Amino acid sequence: MGPDEVDDPALGPDPGPDSDPLLPRFLGHLANERRVSPHTLSNYRRDLKRIARWRLEQGIQVWSDLRDEAIRRYVAARHRTGIGGRTLARELSALRTFFDYLLRERLVSHNPARGLRAPKSARRLPSCLDADTLSALLDSDSPIGPGADATGSGTAAADSGIDNEPLALRDTAMVELLYSSGLRLAELISVDVRDIDPADAMLTVVGKGSKTRRVPVGRAALQAIAGWIAVRPLLAAADEPALFVSSRGVRIHPRTVQARLKHWAQQRSAGRNLHPHLLRHSFASHLLESSGDLRAVQELLGHADIATTQVYTHLDFQHLAQVYDQAHPRARKRR
Repeated sequence: MGPDEVDDPALGPDPGPDSDPLLPRFLGHLANERRVSPHTLSNYRRDLKRIARWRLEQGIQVWSDLRDEAIRRYVAARHRTGIGGRTLARELSALRTFFDYLLRERLVSHNPARGLRAPKSARRLPSCLDADTLSALLDSDSPIGPGADATGSGTAAADSGIDNEPLALRDTAMVELLYSSGLRLAELISVDVRDIDPADAMLTVVGKGSKTRRVPVGRAALQAIAGWIAVRPLLAAADEPALFVSSRGVRIHPRTVQARLKHWAQQRSAGRNLHPHLLRHSFASHLLESSGDLRAVQELLGHADIATTQVYTHLDFQHLAQVYDQAHPRARKRR
C-alpha cells in the first residue's frame, strides 16, 4: 500500500478477514491517475469501506454480486438512522465511480449504482455576513494579545507559544485574502508566495480537479499580505514556498486556519464564528448583489456548473425584480 493509501485509523482495518484487494487498487487509481485531493481520497476510502462492511454483513462476498436492490436496501437503512440525502448522494457517487473503475478493469459486468438516487434533503442556503459588519471587522485594529489562542489544543495551540505579532499579521492577511478572492480553505492553504502578482493584483489558484484559475486580489488584501510577507521570514524557512505558514515554519494546516479565524473574530467581538466558507459565501453574495453577474461570480468561485453557484449564493430577489423592471423591454412602464 503506497503513501496515498494509508488507512483512516478511525475506520479500523480493511473489511473482511483477508482485506479487500480492490479498494487499495481503486484508491491508488484516484491518487495517481486522477490526482484527487487528499480530502476527496479520504471520503472515498471511508464511504467505500462502510459499504464493503455492510456488503459482507449481508452475505455478499464479492463486489460483482452486488445488485441495485441491495444498494437500495443500504440507502434505506442508512436513511432510517437519520443520515441525510447529501451524505447518501456522496456515498452513491463513490460507489458509482468505484464500479466504473471495475468495469474499466473488466472485473465486473455492470454498475449496479448507475441510475440510483439518494433521498432529497432540504436545501440549506449558506449564511453570510453583511458587507458593513464584515468591513467593520476588517477595519478593526483590535490587537491580538500575546499567548491568546482560542483552540487550546492541536496545531493551532503551537501558534500561541511565540510572539503573536507575526501571527496577527498572518491571520489578518488570511481573512483579507479569503474575502477578497473567494477562496476555498484548501485553495488558501495551497497558495505559494510566487502565486501572487502584486503588480497585476492577481492570484493563480489551483482549485478542485487540479483546475487552475486566476482571480483578482483587492487593494486591502494586497496591503495585508505585504505586511505579513515582511515578517514571514521570522517563521518560515528560506526554502518554504507556502505563503501562509504555521509557527513551526511549515505550510499551515486546515484546522489551524479554522481555529485562528475563530480566534481572530473573537478578539474583535464579532459575536459569531468566522470560518473560510462564511467568507467565501460573503464574497460571492456581496459581488452578486452589486453586479448581478452570475456568470462572473461562477468563474471567480471556480464552479464548473452554474447551478452550483445559484445554490451557493442566495439571491436578493427584490433586487433582481428591480433590475428586471428597469431592464426588460416588456416590463418597463410606458412613458
